[in-house]
Amino acid sequence: MSEEFKSGFIALVGRPNVGKSTLLNQMIGEKIAIMSPKAQTTRNKIQGIYTTDEGQIVFLDTPGIHKPQNSLGDYMVKTAMSAIRESDMVWMLVDASQERGRGDNFIIERLKESKTPVYLIINKIDLVKPEDLLAIIADYQTQMDFAEIFPISARQDDGVQELLDFAMPKMEAGPQYYPADQITDHPERFIMAELIREKVLQLTRQEVPHSVAVVIDKIERQDEKHLHVQATIVVERPSQKNIVIGKQGSMIKEIGIRARRDIERLLGDKVFLETWVKVEERWRDKPQALQSYGYKEDADV
Repeated sequence: MSEEFKSGFIALVGRPNVGKSTLLNQMIGEKIAIMSPKAQTTRNKIQGIYTTDEGQIVFLDTPGIHKPQNSLGDYMVKTAMSAIRESDMVWMLVDASQERGRGDNFIIERLKESKTPVYLIINKIDLVKPEDLLAIIADYQTQMDFAEIFPISARQDDGVQELLDFAMPKMEAGPQYYPADQITDHPERFIMAELIREKVLQLTRQEVPHSVAVVIDKIERQDEKHLHVQATIVVERPSQKNIVIGKQGSMIKEIGIRARRDIERLLGDKVFLETWVKVEERWRDKPQALQSYGYKEDADV
C-alpha cells in the first residue's frame, strides 16, 4: 500500500427524508441503506465503504435529526450526533425543493458546536429551477460559515462523483480499514432485515411505518445455492398487523416477493423467505425491545 494512501470518516446528517440514504447508495454503487419517501427511514448508523487506489472513505449514514417522540426517536438522534463526533468531515444534506425550516436550523445550531468541518450538500436540485439555486445557497450562507457548498441530485447521479473526487484528497494519510471489495460493515442479517423493512415502508399506509421492526430469526443453507430465511415483522397494534398481512395475505406476500428479489441480488443465492407478523405493544418505548430488535445504544453516544 502506498504511503500516500488516505482514509477517513464522513458523517451524512440532515433532516429526515433529504436523501442521505439515496446519496450513500449512489456513492457505494449498491443498495446498503433502505430508501422510502416516508421520513425517518434510517434508524441506525449505516456504514458505507468507498475504496479507490488512492484511499478509503467510510460514510456514516445517520438517522434524520428530529424532535424525538419516543425512546426509539431519542436513540436515533443520539446515534446521529455520535456520528458527527466520530467523523473527519460532516456533510449536511438539505432538500433544495423545500424552504429552510426549524429542523434545518436546529441541526445547524448543533453543528456550530462541532470542531469538524461542515460541508453543505444541497440535494434534489433536479426539483428546482437553476435560477433559484443561488438564492438557496445565499440563504444557507447567512446561517453558517460552511467549508464548501455542493449542489447535487443524488437520485439523478448529478454531481455525486465530483463530490467523491473532492473529498478523497481531503482525507489524511491513514490505513485501509476494510478490504477493497467490502461495501459495508453491517452483517448480511442486518441488511436482510432492512430490505424487508423497506418493503413494508413502501407498501403500507402511513400509520404503520414508524411502528415496524424486522428481526431475522433464522438463516439456514439448504444446499450450495439455496437459503431458507425466516423473519418476523414486529408492529405495535393488531390493526397494523392486519394491514401488513393484507386481505387473504396479499400484502405480506407482496412484501416477501419484493424483499426476496433484493436479498437474492445481495447474496447471489436463491432464497426461500418466510415472514411472520407479531404484535408487541409500545415496543419503541421498551429498552429491552429496542435492544432485541437491534437498536443498541453505544456507551459513548
